Amino acid sequence: MFVSHTLSMPLFGHNSQFFIHQNTTRLGTITPTNQNHKFQFFFTQNCVGLSGHKLCDLNSQFFDECYAKKSNRIRPRSQKHKLLSLRHAKTLVVNDYQPNSMELCFHSITQLGTSRPRNLESKFLSGGPLRTSNSKSYKLGSREIGFSEGNMRNGKFIVRPKSVLSVEKAVEREGIGREASYDAIVIGSGIGGLVAATQLAVKGAKVLVLEKYVIPGGSSGYYERDGYTFDVGSSVMFGFSDKGNLNLITQALAAVGCEMEVIPDPTTVHFHLPNSLSVQVHREYGEFVAELTNKFPHEKEGILKFYGECWKIFNALNSLELKSLEEPIYLFGQFFQKPLECLTLAYYLPQNAGDIARKFIKDPQLLSFIDAECFIVSTVNALQTPMINASMVLCDRHFGGINYPVGGVGGISKSLAKGLVDQGSEILYKANVTNIIIDQDKAVGVRLSDGREYFAKTIISNATRWDTFGNLLKGEHLPKEEENFQKVYVKAPSFLSIHMGVKAEVLPPDTDCHHFVLENDWTRLEEPYGSIFLSIPTVLDSSLAPEGRHILHIFTTSSIEDWEGLPPKDYEAKKVLFADEIIRRLEKKLFPGLRSSIVFMEVGTPKTHRRFLARDKGTYGPMPRGTPKGLLGMPFNTTAIDGLYCVGDSCFPGQGVIAVAFSGVMCAHRVAADIGLEKKSPVLDAALLRLLGWLRTLA
Repeated sequence: MFVSHTLSMPLFGHNSQFFIHQNTTRLGTITPTNQNHKFQFFFTQNCVGLSGHKLCDLNSQFFDECYAKKSNRIRPRSQKHKLLSLRHAKTLVVNDYQPNSMELCFHSITQLGTSRPRNLESKFLSGGPLRTSNSKSYKLGSREIGFSEGNMRNGKFIVRPKSVLSVEKAVEREGIGREASYDAIVIGSGIGGLVAATQLAVKGAKVLVLEKYVIPGGSSGYYERDGYTFDVGSSVMFGFSDKGNLNLITQALAAVGCEMEVIPDPTTVHFHLPNSLSVQVHREYGEFVAELTNKFPHEKEGILKFYGECWKIFNALNSLELKSLEEPIYLFGQFFQKPLECLTLAYYLPQNAGDIARKFIKDPQLLSFIDAECFIVSTVNALQTPMINASMVLCDRHFGGINYPVGGVGGISKSLAKGLVDQGSEILYKANVTNIIIDQDKAVGVRLSDGREYFAKTIISNATRWDTFGNLLKGEHLPKEEENFQKVYVKAPSFLSIHMGVKAEVLPPDTDCHHFVLENDWTRLEEPYGSIFLSIPTVLDSSLAPEGRHILHIFTTSSIEDWEGLPPKDYEAKKVLFADEIIRRLEKKLFPGLRSSIVFMEVGTPKTHRRFLARDKGTYGPMPRGTPKGLLGMPFNTTAIDGLYCVGDSCFPGQGVIAVAFSGVMCAHRVAADIGLEKKSPVLDAALLRLLGWLRTLA
C-alpha cells in the first residue's frame, strides 16, 4: 500500500496526459504499452520548474540524470547516478502547458535504474493516464491513476492505492490487459535456449532471454579463479566442425554472424578400463577401428558391422536439413526429397544401441566397452541408449571431429549471446524466473523473483521438464503427457566435480585431453563415484591457465541425497574426503605425484549444480526407468499448454552439446511457424501432434 507522500502538481489543460504511453506491469518499473511506444528521452540539461512560471521545453530531460538505453528500460547515466525521482515530466498531449517540476518522492532506490518503493508496504501499481482539468485553485477532486487515486489537498497531489495486490499475483491493470512485448521469452541461456533464441532472432522475432546467473551458458558456461578459466561442464565439443549438416554449433554461430577459432582434438577420449584395457578414440575413424580390432581381433567383423550401422544412421541425419520434427510441412518436404534416409531414421527410432551391438558382437568385454562409449553420451549403458543418439556422437567425432574453442567452452555462449543482441533481441542476467504466467490456459509471460514480469506471444523453457512443470508452473495441473514422460524417465544423476590447477610437470608430454577411468570392475560403470571422467583442456589451449600450470576438470556421478542435511562443517569435510579419494585413484592409474602438484582446487557437489544451474537435484537430463524403445518416449518441444515450449537435454534427442543444439533448432522452427514466421498448416499440425503423442505412449 502506498504511504501517503506528496507530488507537486502542475497546471494542465484539458486532456493533458501524464505517462500516457507507459504502464506498470511490475513493481516500480515503467514499460511502454506496446512496441510502437518507445522511451526516446535522453539527457540534455536540467529543466527549470515552475519558478516564475517558466515554461518547460518539450525536449527537456525526462528522467533526471537518466537515459533510455533500451526501448523499455530506464537506466542511469553512470554508476554514481541513482534514479531518485521522476522529475520534469514531459507531457505527450499538451494544452496550456504550464508545468512546474514534479517528484515521485515516495520512491527510494535499491538497485541501479529501477524505481522501487521504500518498503514492502509501498507498492507502485499506478501507470494509467492522469487526466485533469484547468484549475488555478488545484481543487481537482478524485482522479484515477491505474490502481491508485489522486486527490488535491492544499496544493499537493496525494497518491493512494485503490487496491492492494500481492507480489505473488500478476499485476493486472483495469481496461488494458497484458500486451506481448516479445515474440518469445526464453527461460535460461544454456546452449539449447541460446540456439533457439538466436535462430528465432535471425528469422525476425523479438526475443528476450532471461538468465539467473551473471553469464550465459548454463552447464556450457565458465568461471574464472586465480588466473584459471574453467569450463563448467564437459570440454568435449561435438557439432563444431566446418562440414556437414550436424555441425550445429558452427551453424548457430554463423547465423548471427559469429565465428570462433577452434583447436582440433586428435583423440576424443582415452579409455582406461578393467583388465588393463586401454583404448584411444582417434580422430581418424580408420585409426580407431584399427586399434579396436587389434584389441579384439576375433570381433573384427562385428566391430565393422556395428559401427557401420552407426554410420548409416549418421549419414541419413547428415543429409537432411534439420528442423522441427513436429512441423508437418517440413517433414513431408524432406520425405519427398530424401525418402530412403527418412525411412532409415524411422526404422532405428525405436531401437537402442545395445540391442544393435548384440546382433554383431559376442565378446562380453567388447560389449562392456560399448556400454562405456554410450555412458559418456547418456549416463546409461548401451541397452538403454537410443541408437540414433549413439550414432550422432560415435560418428560425428570422426566426421567433423572434436574441436575445442580457443579461450574455452564459455566463449560459445558468449558469442551466441552477443549475436542475439546484435540481431535486436535482448538477454537479461540475474533474472531468476520463478513463475510462468498462465492466462486462459495459455502461457503469456513470466514472473521474476523480484516481482518483475515480462510478457510474450510464446514462452520457451530451457529448464528441465521437472523444473518447468514442477517449479515454474506452481499450482497448475500436471498434463497427462508429462505424467507419461515421468513414468518412462527419471532424473539422471548429478555430478561431484573437481576443478583443479596443477603444476605442468606432473603430466607426461603426450597426455590426451580427455580420459575415462574405470579401474577394476565393469559393474561399477553406472554406480555413483564408480567411473571418472577427466578433461585437461590446457593440453589444447594453454591460455586457460597461468604459465607452467594445467587445468584438470574431474567429474563423477553423484546423487544429491548424499549431500543434503549435513551441517556446513560436515559438508565441507565430506567434499575434501571424496575429492581425496578421487585424487588417489587418478594418482594410482594415470599421474603419479598428482597430489603434491596441486596448487588450486575447488569441489562442487550436486547441490552446487542445483544452485548455479537451477536444475532439480542437479540433474543432467532424463534417464529411462527401464529399457526404452529408442527415442519414442522422448518429448519434443511442444507441450500440452498453449504457447509453452521446452528445449534442452530433457527434450528430444536428449543430453549432449550436439543434442541440445538440435533441440534448439527444432524448437525455433516450431515456434516460428506458430507465430507466423514460417509456413504452417493448422490441420496437419494437429494431426501430426496427435500421432506423435500416440507414438510416445508406445514407449
